[in-house]
Amino acid sequence: MDAVPPPTGVGLPTMNSFSDKAVEHESHALHWDIDSIVAQLRSLRMAAPGRRFGDRPAKLPSQKALAGILDGLSAALFPNRLGLPDLTNEGVDYFVGNTLDLTLRELLEQVRRELQFSAALESNPTEIRETAIAITREFASQLPAVRKLLESDIRAAYQGDPAARSVDEVLVCYPGVTAITHHRLAHVLHGLGAPLLARMIAEVAHSTTGIDIHPGAQIAGSFFIDHGTGVVIGESAIIGERVRLYQAVTLGAKRFPTDENGAMLKGNARHPIVEDEVVIYAGATILGRITIGKGSVIGGNVWLTRSVPPGSNITQAKNRSEAFDDGGGI
Repeated sequence: MDAVPPPTGVGLPTMNSFSDKAVEHESHALHWDIDSIVAQLRSLRMAAPGRRFGDRPAKLPSQKALAGILDGLSAALFPNRLGLPDLTNEGVDYFVGNTLDLTLRELLEQVRRELQFSAALESNPTEIRETAIAITREFASQLPAVRKLLESDIRAAYQGDPAARSVDEVLVCYPGVTAITHHRLAHVLHGLGAPLLARMIAEVAHSTTGIDIHPGAQIAGSFFIDHGTGVVIGESAIIGERVRLYQAVTLGAKRFPTDENGAMLKGNARHPIVEDEVVIYAGATILGRITIGKGSVIGGNVWLTRSVPPGSNITQAKNRSEAFDDGGGI
């Protein structure tokens, strides 16, 4: 007997029909009301405090570009260790020159972006570019001095850590050296009038190493941060020669003064001064515009809010010598 076909338009549901209904249901369930959200976000952007550029916002410097700039500068400063692996003696200078040229051109664009972002809308683009060129040129001229400081920092790390087997190991492995390298470069830019770029460079180091150094901090040579995670150094801190810090040290502010309207005052000197040859052990917290005298040793986990004279040895309260076994001494 021949099979009788089902009536037209009637039959069992197919997999495709189930799939189509599922997609239709999911599409209805995943309706995000995006048009309304976009409109609300636009209103919030337009009403944001301090908005200056209307519908023509200036481009901020690029963190991705800055990461490449830092790689280029590091390679130019230490080409035999952080540059190409197969450099010859004859090719080093060419590599350094070419790397610097490419890197400084990219840095110029990032400086220009910061200046444009910080300037008024009607600022002259030609004037901004000329200022950016001057800043970048002066930054480049200070690179030899930065290299000299970094050599003293690397030497201090090698001499200060018995686990260090070579200065090369210190350069490529130690987070404290990475952090101070970024800081030396950021500090120059901060002083030349590019504080946003400087802060972004500091945050690259912070995210990589766990060490947070404000680019405004003044740090002399032969500086060593051992281990490093959790170290915080504030904007107005001043650190002398041959200072050594360990992990989780804070050089911070004790209080934040405000004006008559309650707004926080910015730019005042509020962080410690650490004189030459000071050692600060893990977990110490030093707050306020106080001075740690030359050659002092600050013990682990000390909380310090007063100045100490040169040669001080500040520790937590010493353990008592009495024994309390089986209730004895109570």
